[in-house]
Amino acid sequence: MSPRILFWLVVISGFAHSHAASVRSDEYRLYFLGGQSNMDGYGFNNQLPADLTGEVEGVRIFCGNPAADIVKVDGRGTWAALKPGYGVGFTSDGQANKHSDRFGPELTFGLRIRELSPNAKIAIIKYSRGGTSIDPEAPNAKPLGCWAPDFEGGEGEGKGINQFDHFLAAVEHALATSDIDGDGTKDQLVPAGIVWMQGESDAFTEPVANRYEANLKQLMEHIRARLAKIGPPDDQPIPIVIGRVADSGQDADGKTMDFCELVQKAQAGFVEHDKRAAFVESTANYKFSDQWHYDSDAYLDLGRQFADALHKLNP
Repeated sequence: MSPRILFWLVVISGFAHSHAASVRSDEYRLYFLGGQSNMDGYGFNNQLPADLTGEVEGVRIFCGNPAADIVKVDGRGTWAALKPGYGVGFTSDGQANKHSDRFGPELTFGLRIRELSPNAKIAIIKYSRGGTSIDPEAPNAKPLGCWAPDFEGGEGEGKGINQFDHFLAAVEHALATSDIDGDGTKDQLVPAGIVWMQGESDAFTEPVANRYEANLKQLMEHIRARLAKIGPPDDQPIPIVIGRVADSGQDADGKTMDFCELVQKAQAGFVEHDKRAAFVESTANYKFSDQWHYDSDAYLDLGRQFADALHKLNP
């Protein structure tokens, strides 16, 4: 082989290696945050400390547009840096995000999980809707929505569409973007955890509350199965953290949910029977800003508690 040919082979080989390195995927640990209004978040942005008012470095979020049951699937959103404004009132048309004046547990969750894994990049898919139950027979289910995977209600193009379907749509929209941080290289999302804050709307009647553990187990199995399709195979189920529902006591009889204890017991039972699940019970000590929603300090703590619990399951 002539020296000239050898020279060009070395140059071409070096270029190919350099090009391969330049298009190598960035890996993001992916977390799903879902549930009802205390996952939406009712914290006030104007009550945040100065160090939490900006973007969280190294954390991207896709927040799916919330929608009611028995309407065409939505789940639109767009990837952006995590910052305040992803609480109740957030919307997206799939091209631009309209941030609200509220925040939820996603803010300190993203910050804390990054602190615990400083060398990792973090991605969050959030889809939640206030007032939603899992059980379609819950009193709030018809006006506000339910998460039952086998839901068959409605007519027309909305038949059978509920919160689980909007969650699936949000995941599909999120995955349609291969470069979630806009740096010109494809990103790889590796599912690392599920955070679930919900159950209040299943605590109004005894029959629905008694079904909560079975309903939660079925829903988590479906969410796990969908997320497991995203990343590389793993012999361990995706870890789940459940937030314990809490009663503000701000009602005439001293209880906002007549069967709150049954749902709490069901949540604890789910975690007890799932080796890859953890229970965050700090909500028992939180203050409320109204009858149903925690105050701003509580959401700041809740996000950190979720992150700590997940990190212990999946360091």
